[in-house]
Amino acid sequence: MEGAIGGRVDVPEIRYAQSGELSIAYQVVGDGDLDLVFVPGFISNADLSRQAPLFSEFFGRFGSFARMITFDKRGTGLSERTLGFGSTEDRMDDIRAVMDAAGCDRAALVGISEGGPLTILFAATYPERVSALVAWGTFARVQRGPDYPLGIDPSIVEPFIDGVAARWNTGKAIRFFVANMPTDPDTSAFLARYERASATPNLVREILRRNCEMDVRSALPAVNAPTLVVHRRGDYVVPFECGEYLAREIRDARLLELPGDWHLNGSDGGEQDALDAIEEFLTGRRHEPPVPVDRVLKTVLFTDIVDSTARAAAEGDRRWHDLLDRHDATIRHELDRYRGDEVKTTGDGFLAAFDGPGRAINCAQAIALRSRDLGLEIRAGVHSGECELRGDDLAGIAVHIGARVASLAGPGEVLVTSTVRDLVNGSDIDFVDRGSHALKGVPGEWRVLAVRG
Repeated sequence: MEGAIGGRVDVPEIRYAQSGELSIAYQVVGDGDLDLVFVPGFISNADLSRQAPLFSEFFGRFGSFARMITFDKRGTGLSERTLGFGSTEDRMDDIRAVMDAAGCDRAALVGISEGGPLTILFAATYPERVSALVAWGTFARVQRGPDYPLGIDPSIVEPFIDGVAARWNTGKAIRFFVANMPTDPDTSAFLARYERASATPNLVREILRRNCEMDVRSALPAVNAPTLVVHRRGDYVVPFECGEYLAREIRDARLLELPGDWHLNGSDGGEQDALDAIEEFLTGRRHEPPVPVDRVLKTVLFTDIVDSTARAAAEGDRRWHDLLDRHDATIRHELDRYRGDEVKTTGDGFLAAFDGPGRAINCAQAIALRSRDLGLEIRAGVHSGECELRGDDLAGIAVHIGARVASLAGPGEVLVTSTVRDLVNGSDIDFVDRGSHALKGVPGEWRVLAVRG
């Protein structure tokens, strides 16, 4: 780099991957044997990141031993901004699109800060595409709640968001997250440019608010990839206890506690100890055979026909079988449309699996609507959780929960668990609370919600 931050540097070629209707900007650095996907924090800009010492350090180190693939999330940087920041399901689609465009079948995922929950969900949902996971200064949930006495006090969330948004475009906002950067005028001018080139103040509010609402704890048991959790003891943005929780809940995860009273360090070499540990972790394990996958995070959808026995008696055998055939064809059409996998039929219903809860909900609503055209009323239940793979079948407590929730639904109703509600945070799906229920054969009480509309 020449001169202060923002000086002239060589920027890796910027490419675009197509994710649905959106173009996602990405870069590839290095040509090592190991593919590494780096998921940045809440903002980034592919044109400017290489000009800041912190991000330049990431590019240089990861590119020295791997083929590093990184990108600007939708709504930020050089990626498409027309549809906003999207849901976690949308952004998982973006990772897949970038990996496919870069010719990457399987990679180590490094998620830093806000990028961490996304990599956790991706590792749990697509284990065949993840060779290792590094969760760096991140969280499954960052805000305290009734069942989560860790993280930040909810009362400081809005004042913090207001403070960041008010300073956006001044070069001071990013200093909340990255400590020890130079304070000279050139650096401050560059940081102001970086802020406005990465996101708008309103989007920054949306991203930070969603971060504080995000909760991917349900995905942690389904992470099978070798995992390293890296966290500073004095992290003032994401408290250290959030990293401890990740290491405790992800199977066989290793926790690396590092000294330092910062979230990220923007001085030259400020993150060398973390990068040393990550390189050792990834290069030491890259030749290990893939971990056998027998558990995976899935969203299960159960459907069945309301009052099917009485309806069958009224219709007669031949007409009923014809109606069932049309019902089955309708469901299979919608499963194909929403990328669902048929697991099995259950007489007058279906068990299907999805890699995202948003698609499962939309599919269930479409099935209910199309079935009504056939003169049938359908009830449906949706739950996301760790499932056991048994050939072409699914098993485990998540499957039982999905079935029990479906049994509570009324005609034309789609019910979901609070786990599903949490995972579609940021989508345009609305819910109506149906209270807590004891589900037969399932420990504890489960909050159930109906999909509105």
